[in-house]
Amino acid sequence: MPQVEGIIRLSFKDEGWGIPEDIREKIFMPNFTTKSSGSGIGLAVSKRGIEHAGGRIWFETETSRGTTFFIELPLIN
Repeated sequence: MPQVEGIIRLSFKDEGWGIPEDIREKIFMPNFTTKSSGSGIGLAVSKRGIEHAGGRIWFETETSRGTTFFIELPLIN
């Protein structure tokens, strides 16, 4: 990915199964979870906080190869 001046980009990658296509649109929705425990608000709260700070969060995923989450935040001068 190209570097953008004034922005910091973080990425977190796993080598799991990837996010199934049928739930990709739901990932950042409050109370959505695929686990038997937990509230399902973690990614929704993270997204709201990142966007409130002028940033963005997204992911790229490939079935059977894993998922990478990206966070971009503006640098403060």
